[in-house]
Amino acid sequence: MRRGFCVPMMALLLLLTACAGGGTGEAETVDLRQQYHDMTGCTMEAAVTCGQEGLEWEALLRCEYTPDGESTVEVLEPSSIAGVRAVLSGGDWRVEYEDVCLNAGTLSSQEISPAVCLPRLMSALRDGWLLEENREEWNETPCLRLTVDQSGLQDGKIVSTVWLRQEDGTPLRGEIAVDGEVILTADFTSFSFCGTMEPTGETGAA
Repeated sequence: MRRGFCVPMMALLLLLTACAGGGTGEAETVDLRQQYHDMTGCTMEAAVTCGQEGLEWEALLRCEYTPDGESTVEVLEPSSIAGVRAVLSGGDWRVEYEDVCLNAGTLSSQEISPAVCLPRLMSALRDGWLLEENREEWNETPCLRLTVDQSGLQDGKIVSTVWLRQEDGTPLRGEIAVDGEVILTADFTSFSFCGTMEPTGETGAA
């Protein structure tokens, strides 16, 4: 009696486990992240926001991202600091500012600033440790939501979450959290790959 009851109960538990969480399938996620890992670079624009009390900051940024070389970040808006640029060298997040306005202060012990938001999100997609994956809508747009760990050598846990459009895999929304607190958000307005595929052009929210 006990053995006959146990087998179907185990099967039910396995079925429930498979259905929980709205998973996307490992192969799909691996293929999607491989596009970012293999790219030679990308160009993107996004509204980047810091909402921490006393450090509120918002700007439209354009980023030319090169995984293993220099990446540049330029302010497009607001007009008062438009044209301000920062240069990031490789993966060490060393920032060279043409003007200190883009720094907006250091937001954590990991020395994360708005200037590194977009490059860090790309680096997280390429090499971060996957924590969660599921399908989720953002602003009524079907997305694949990926959460990855990219903690550094210093104290502090860095977790990045990116919403990628199911239609073409381009980013729609990104968040960077340190020790459980979201310190930077990015709402992408355009994105295109360099070298590995045709540009996607405008990728504003639906």
